[in-house]
Amino acid sequence: MSPTPPIQDLHFTDAPAVDRVPGPRSQKLLQKQTEIDSRAVAYPKSVPIAIEEAKGATIRDVDGNLFLDFFAGIGVLNVGHSNPYVLDAVQEQTKKLVHTIDFPTEARLDLIEKLNEIAPGDLPDNNRVVFGGPTGSDAIEATLKIAKYNIAKYNTGNTGLIEFRGAYHGATSGALSIGGGRKYKEAYEPLLPNVYHVPYPYPFRQGLSDEETCERALANVHELIEDPYSGIADPAGVWVEPIQGEGGVVTPPDGFLRGLKKITTENEIPLIVDEIQTGFGRTGQWFATEWEDVTPDIMPMAKAIGGIGLPLSATMYREELDTWEAGGHVGTYRGNVPAMRAGIRAIEYIQEHDLLAHARDVGSYIQRRFQDVADETPRIGDIRGKGLFIGAEFVDENGQPNKPLVKAIQQYCYERGVLVWTAGRNGNVLRIIPPLVITEEQAETGMDVVIDAIKTHA
Repeated sequence: MSPTPPIQDLHFTDAPAVDRVPGPRSQKLLQKQTEIDSRAVAYPKSVPIAIEEAKGATIRDVDGNLFLDFFAGIGVLNVGHSNPYVLDAVQEQTKKLVHTIDFPTEARLDLIEKLNEIAPGDLPDNNRVVFGGPTGSDAIEATLKIAKYNIAKYNTGNTGLIEFRGAYHGATSGALSIGGGRKYKEAYEPLLPNVYHVPYPYPFRQGLSDEETCERALANVHELIEDPYSGIADPAGVWVEPIQGEGGVVTPPDGFLRGLKKITTENEIPLIVDEIQTGFGRTGQWFATEWEDVTPDIMPMAKAIGGIGLPLSATMYREELDTWEAGGHVGTYRGNVPAMRAGIRAIEYIQEHDLLAHARDVGSYIQRRFQDVADETPRIGDIRGKGLFIGAEFVDENGQPNKPLVKAIQQYCYERGVLVWTAGRNGNVLRIIPPLVITEEQAETGMDVVIDAIKTHA
């Protein structure tokens, strides 16, 4: 086993260091992309850079500008860009074997055992893992199939799918069906039938206390399931994000997941918890459900499972739900051996360097910095999140969503070498999701820029 370098050694040392952005080489590549790439390309429209190399929590563009990465590929790069401990294993694996469909390999079986080791609640030694397609959307499709297959297996007739407003689960048809974003799905309807969206607890926007929003959300689910005239077909499952990511890092009050688990257990309905963005240490626990000691019945995983951005997804579910026959769920790339090897190494790196505690500590620091400036300006309406999954919601003088302000903050940070992203139903949430390997010094430097941006524009 190669040594695990400390987090301080993973990065370009001079970041941030920006001359002019976008630089001439970036402009050339951005223009070429516009001419030959799909119109669906989105991210360069907000952050116009062409990336040449990245290390740890830092990025260098083709013009030599260095950036601090507070984005991590939408939470993919938990152990940083090009982590050498992970890369060594990937490069060694690619020399021997890359694609295996679902034939057994040491990497595949080792990763399953490693996932069992860190599984939440009572899932350890009581689970099965299925690999399918390489994306989070594919993992969501697997959850739909598991729930529906078990329904068909036992002839229960349940077909209803319960979801929450503000949800985002991916871009395939099934994932779009249970997602809440109208802009993502309206051009592709009709999608799956019998999907019912109930309000997610969102104290800031609902104008209620944490306790009231939690009680109201749970009451809505309870009534939808148990009222024989609620209008829903008997539910096949309840899907939920433990923290809504795309929806604005909306963090539910304590007790929400426990209450939801109680309802689903009493009604013998599987609870499917989407840990695609929150998993693998992002919130300061291996999985966000651990904050409430809740065990999902089905848990889709992706993003950081591939270690350094290699495409891989998996779905863990209770062993009793493993009723599939051979070929019940398939996918050509369910045997991406280098990605599996990367996933093992990433988990080991997080364990070796206690990055769960580090994420909690640095995340608390970042939230304090936001709170300090919030005390000076009413433009920050709410600060929320856990670990290194943080959102700051901005409002105008009337308390309404302030998307232009967030875009101005993002642009200011970009021009000074700090990459941040946005989220929220109205695009008015600044989303901070750096790699877990970000150092305290980098967090301080980056937040200095973010705070300057807020003070300049708010």
